[in-house]
Amino acid sequence: MILLRLSGIYRFRGFIYESVRREFASRYRNSMLGAAWLVLQPLAQILVFTLVFSHVMRTRLPGVDSSFGYSIFLCAGLLTWGLFADILNRSQNMFLDNANLLKKLSFPRICLPIIVSLNACIGFAIIFSLFVGFLLFTGSFPGWAFFAIAPVLLLQILLAIGMGMVIGVLNVFFRDVGQLFGIVLQFWFWLTPIIYPLATLPDWAQRIVMLNPMTPLVVAYQGILVQGTMPLWASLWPTALLACMLCFLGMRLFQKHAGEMVDEL
Repeated sequence: MILLRLSGIYRFRGFIYESVRREFASRYRNSMLGAAWLVLQPLAQILVFTLVFSHVMRTRLPGVDSSFGYSIFLCAGLLTWGLFADILNRSQNMFLDNANLLKKLSFPRICLPIIVSLNACIGFAIIFSLFVGFLLFTGSFPGWAFFAIAPVLLLQILLAIGMGMVIGVLNVFFRDVGQLFGIVLQFWFWLTPIIYPLATLPDWAQRIVMLNPMTPLVVAYQGILVQGTMPLWASLWPTALLACMLCFLGMRLFQKHAGEMVDEL
């Protein structure tokens, strides 16, 4: 079954590529600066964080000597959370937004979450590349530990895809799901140690925040980028298990209700 799906994805690779290219081109079609905004907006964000927290507020992280420590800590959490939220926000409407394609064309439906994820990852790749340039420029690059980001990032994308597929299917039948999840995402952000270090919370609050599947991922990013330390891989296993379960559940929901979804759309 898995090989059959992979072969289907490979056969429709041109469809995936054109869908991603078309969405990327249409985003800035009538803009004078065009795709330059993909660079200018995240660059401005990084510069503002650095200016405000490093030079105006002079915020310091406990145990970190660098004046850029908190800015890097904040960017590590915000940029990666931005990718997670972007995939989820796109996924919740991916079947609704592609209703005409689902009704008129025959293609592997797994292509839709792939297209959604690739579109989100393009923007993330640009902003994260600028952030890496900032790390190199300020002498804050974490060294070889940096490459441990790859498996953590892959796990985060799988978690977002799995959750996004479940929400996307439910949103076809219950349109309130998308609206409700937007509110949930706001609370979820503040329950993730992005703005504040986990160690600053009281013990009871730490136990609650550690139940959040995004917490070990964000803590792993922060450890790599701020302190140059490898993640605690054992802490990521619960999130990995949840990501696999959500991907499986999302595929099962779609397969079971594919016909009903087309009628509903």
